Amino acid sequence: MRKLILLCTHLAVGAFGFGLGVYALPILIEPESPSVNSVQAVTEKAVLSGEFTKDRQDSDFLHWGEGIVSITEDAIAFEGELAPGPDYKLYLSPSYVETEVAFNELKSTMLKVGDVKTFDRFMLNLPQGTDLTQYDTVVIWCETFGEFITSAKIK
Repeated sequence: MRKLILLCTHLAVGAFGFGLGVYALPILIEPESPSVNSVQAVTEKAVLSGEFTKDRQDSDFLHWGEGIVSITEDAIAFEGELAPGPDYKLYLSPSYVETEVAFNELKSTMLKVGDVKTFDRFMLNLPQGTDLTQYDTVVIWCETFGEFITSAKIK
């Protein structure tokens, strides 16, 4: 009986440590965010913008974002806060999504813009020739774990 208790407690501590590592590692290896000035330069030239909020249907206490996303003809910038996590990707979607199911259904129609590696500000270049009229939503998605983080309707 004692060995079973020891096994269970060690497995629980190991699982807790692994979970903590998955959460903490992106924070520890996060590169420096782009400067406030460079993000504001994109914001000032924005042709589209939207807002990430914590109240998306599939957002929860570990998967959320809040702040403003701004889009020019060649870049996307964000200022606010994202819940830290690994392997975040930014997608442009032709239809609004706020659930994992909807994301997976529409993923083949979306444009993957790039990796999100910072959690307070980021800036990504749009692929050359991106037709912004084809998209109405920006989505942050955790590729590794298949988790919806947040989305913003853009206008």
